[in-house]
Amino acid sequence: MSYIGNQPAPTNVTTTDITDGTITNADISSSAAIAISKLDGVTATNTELNILDGVTSTTAELNILDGVTSTAAELNILDGVTATAAELNLLDGVTATTAELNYVDGVTSNVQTQLNAKLADVVSDTSPQLGGNLDMNGQDIVTTSNANLDLAPNGTGKVVVRGNDNSGKIVLNCENNSHGVTLASPPHSASATYEVALPSTLGLTNASAVVTSDANGVVSFDNGTIEESTAVTSSSNAATINLRDGNVFTHTLSENVTYTFSNPAASGRASAFILKVTQDSSARTITWPGSVDWAAATAPTLTTSNAGVDVFAFLTVDGGTTYYGFTLGQAMG
Repeated sequence: MSYIGNQPAPTNVTTTDITDGTITNADISSSAAIAISKLDGVTATNTELNILDGVTSTTAELNILDGVTSTAAELNILDGVTATAAELNLLDGVTATTAELNYVDGVTSNVQTQLNAKLADVVSDTSPQLGGNLDMNGQDIVTTSNANLDLAPNGTGKVVVRGNDNSGKIVLNCENNSHGVTLASPPHSASATYEVALPSTLGLTNASAVVTSDANGVVSFDNGTIEESTAVTSSSNAATINLRDGNVFTHTLSENVTYTFSNPAASGRASAFILKVTQDSSARTITWPGSVDWAAATAPTLTTSNAGVDVFAFLTVDGGTTYYGFTLGQAMG
């Protein structure tokens, strides 16, 4: 309305001055500020909430998170996860630690496919993954695409393959005749050893077995055995016969020589070996270890003719304290 005379000075409008209780956007200056506390108790619809940060969600999707209580650190585990409601439903009722939830890190597609991929990573990972036994629940382990099943123990570990009881079998099998079973030589050190447990079959009833043993632990070879003959050489008038190298040794003399016998079996077990000596064109001499006990305490006299052959046998049962020496034949060349 128009004023006659002087216009009253402007004054602020208070809440009592608003009679209908409605304020529209046009009523508020763009420079006006409303404290966040004034919004306490606001109830918004899903559509209104969608205004926040571009989120578009259905009520059913939001219900998936119903009852979830997580820390900021735990929620960070899901950073970058894109999943459908059906996929997220797989987690319904799951209670997991942060470490367990970390396995989901980076999942962007079907949960089952991703879990299969994670299992493949466990198999290919070079770091230890299993702290206990791996029970296959009666299922076979099968490799595909010409892949190897590589069991490589570290340090003092062993790869043990065994039947569960006396009815179990250990089978080294190939699918056709173009393949074979290979026992590789030690790849890194000549000191590596192989341990072979004998089968439990008694006697010689298992015709296909290479070695059998009876109830008393007596081992039988069904056919002949072949041993390596180890050549010995001397240097600076000395030669060593290492009983770890075999049971049959040959030595063609090229100088006078003093023998050393090394690495016999421990006391209570037997070490026996045969030594064939071939004389040089010049008559060479042998000095035997002081631990050798010859018949009548007298060492044999070597054959002195060129290429003459003498054969000796030795036996110890006390760890090499005493070797019993025997002459098997002389002047045989």
